[in-house]
Amino acid sequence: MSTTAPTSTAPTSTAPTSAAPEFAGRTALVTGGASGIGLALSRRLAAGGATVVVADHAEGKAREAAAELESAGARAVAVAMDVTDPVSVEAGVRFAVDTFGALHLAVNNAGIAGPGNPTEAYGIEDWDRVLATNLSGVFYSMRCEIPAIVAAGGGAIVNMSSILGTNGFAGSPAYVAAKHGVVGLTKTAALEYAAQNVRINAVGPGFIDTPLLKNADPQARAHLISLHPAGRLGTAEEVAELTAFLLSDKASFIHGSYHLVDGGYSAP
Repeated sequence: MSTTAPTSTAPTSTAPTSAAPEFAGRTALVTGGASGIGLALSRRLAAGGATVVVADHAEGKAREAAAELESAGARAVAVAMDVTDPVSVEAGVRFAVDTFGALHLAVNNAGIAGPGNPTEAYGIEDWDRVLATNLSGVFYSMRCEIPAIVAAGGGAIVNMSSILGTNGFAGSPAYVAAKHGVVGLTKTAALEYAAQNVRINAVGPGFIDTPLLKNADPQARAHLISLHPAGRLGTAEEVAELTAFLLSDKASFIHGSYHLVDGGYSAP
């Protein structure tokens, strides 16, 4: 590096420079983006300057979420998407690209809990439905998102797993199996596309304080809180912050990782 002093006598400005928003000029697709963690993700990406495609099977809620983002000054649009249907997923991703010219970021967040039953009593239809949404839905989404992101010159994907992507949980065999599968799928895809400038990672939330848990039986809620050494449930915004970091250029050397945001649930 040269140590020669500059010869220009032009004055150097000391005024602070305002950095562009972290996701400016980028289009992001969020599945299940109209409620819960998904809505927090949509809001966070919009706040970071991204153009947000809110994809959800509940089209009315998706439109409401997109309208909210637009009213806050963001650029957003809604699209109906059923992640269990590969045709619907393909149409949703194509809509994002056709509408905004490219896709740079994606969060595969859509998921369902399924009923609580032990393995021997778990219904076949329930098993199929949970895996179709929570695992196949991520596969269908990445299958369409990856070529679009490669065509845009690169970008990032975050798949929403769970603490149950690394832990068991009695009464939730389908959910646990699917979320473990999301972690493995994430690692495999990350290996395949890192050289094409597509970073793919997974996030594992603990139990998050959504409206569903707010209305839970007080004893059940207290038990869930007790499982987290932090002494509380997480917030959707905390999950969104970690996800935004992984999508940002600050995480440029992070590929194929699985990041927990669980208040210490998985530490013991």
